[in-house]
Amino acid sequence: MSTPTEPAADVQSTVGVGPGTLSQAAAAITAGRTSLGIELGSTRIKICLIGDDAAVLAVGSHEWENAFVDRVWTYSLDDAWSGIRAAYADLVSDAEARYGVRPDGFGAVGVSAMMHGYLAFDHAGEQLVPFRTWRNTTTGVAAAELTELFGLNIPLRWSIAHLHQAVIDDEPHVADLDFVTTLAGYVHWRLTGRKVLGVGDASGMFPIDAATKTYEAALLEKYEARVPALDLAALLPEVLVAGQNAGVLTAEGAALLDPTGTLRAGAVLAPPEGDAGTGMVATNSVAPRTGNVSAGTSIFAMVVLERPLTSVHHELDLVTTPAGDPVAMVHCNNGASELAAWAGLFGSFAAAAGSPLDSDAVFDVLFRAALDGEADAGGLLAYNHLAGEPIAGLDEGRPLVVRTPDSRLTLPNFMRAQLYGVFGTLALGMRVLEGERVGLDQMFAHGGMFRTAGVAQRFLAGALDAPVAVAHTASEGGAWGMAVLAAFAASESSETLDAYLRDRVFAGAVFETVAPDATDVAGFATYLDDYRAGLAVERAAVAALTPTGTTK
Repeated sequence: MSTPTEPAADVQSTVGVGPGTLSQAAAAITAGRTSLGIELGSTRIKICLIGDDAAVLAVGSHEWENAFVDRVWTYSLDDAWSGIRAAYADLVSDAEARYGVRPDGFGAVGVSAMMHGYLAFDHAGEQLVPFRTWRNTTTGVAAAELTELFGLNIPLRWSIAHLHQAVIDDEPHVADLDFVTTLAGYVHWRLTGRKVLGVGDASGMFPIDAATKTYEAALLEKYEARVPALDLAALLPEVLVAGQNAGVLTAEGAALLDPTGTLRAGAVLAPPEGDAGTGMVATNSVAPRTGNVSAGTSIFAMVVLERPLTSVHHELDLVTTPAGDPVAMVHCNNGASELAAWAGLFGSFAAAAGSPLDSDAVFDVLFRAALDGEADAGGLLAYNHLAGEPIAGLDEGRPLVVRTPDSRLTLPNFMRAQLYGVFGTLALGMRVLEGERVGLDQMFAHGGMFRTAGVAQRFLAGALDAPVAVAHTASEGGAWGMAVLAAFAASESSETLDAYLRDRVFAGAVFETVAPDATDVAGFATYLDDYRAGLAVERAAVAALTPTGTTK
């Protein structure tokens, strides 16, 4: 999972305060009356600073990328820290450029990151194996065994699936395990010394009990009966809910963020969360009958439930909001990365033709061309599968563009097919959710691909046959949402998270809502029928084509 792979994801385009409040902003920064949100996404580490009213004061970012090493998708933790420090330095410079002051302390800090995956440490705090991210699909045996054992869907990417696969494979490091966590939990641990997780992030490690807001005790007992050599409860982080104090920034943690020694210790930290939770916060969709779609390197939908699902579906994960309320999640490993690759190709063509365009302009031209495409994309199909996709039954991915001889290959149809392709696997999962008759009043969307007004939002509404709303904070995404959670923790408010967001953060927010167009709905339905049938081609490509540098 991730913060979005974005069309020139420059959140600074929506940052700032009015000229009349520049002095107030500078005073707030100098006094440390601010909240800092850090999010480690799939392609970018973002840091966002907000004031008391949740307005963005400054931002920083740093690009990074996963690596496919020994057939494992991973990130170096050294790269995580160098990226965090670079993004923090960028934020400090941004604050100085805007207000003439450099922050040296904060009221609150929060850390968010890609959910799931597997980070394992021994008693000395040493990492035992390389970080195994959510993108890996090598845990099929473990996930199937746990799903049967628990009577709940345990996805391939969940931390417990990675741990259990290591047990099944008799990996030597299992004997040395002292602690397992997520990326957000790891960074928080290093900043505070506390091994905790927000309940939303924890719900992607192991199933959560909706009543107790912590791991399901009965399922822990079942697992420990199956694998008596492991004290699973002792290996997992403590679970906290939004609003709780999750520790303070230590001197050692401050030095990790700011090696210049300027940053003071002492800021309150919020429970670390996953990017799904910060996406819910960023779109004000933490109450029942609300939902959101986050489109980035991965794409996923979150729908807050009024009642339990009637049966187990491999397409649907049961997770929680940052407050611990149950959520049905449709998670797809592949989102906008292939779309971004095609945009890069068209940008290179424009430059070679002597008419260079910046990234924003390339996306704008291509997205608006898609509006002129046929409702079913003219018979073109686009598969965005760079990695495996469990919902589509794929252990690995092979990006494809497929068409029949009688299809209409035009730029508008090609781009509409690419945008539809981002939503294709998501729509397969959402069709399952519709069969559960889950109540949903409106979907909110965020991510960089929604920055071009009226295009991706319109096509998503057609794909889901539901109204889709986008807020002006949409492109700021999870880093802003995490900053809001940090402010909530520091406020020591007795309000629920839903009330805090509704009454304090989003009271004056502007949402632009697009209703589904009947022609788009019918066209996407035709596209999806062909897309489903064409998955046989994708599976054949996985079987026939071996990635460069690997062997079958």
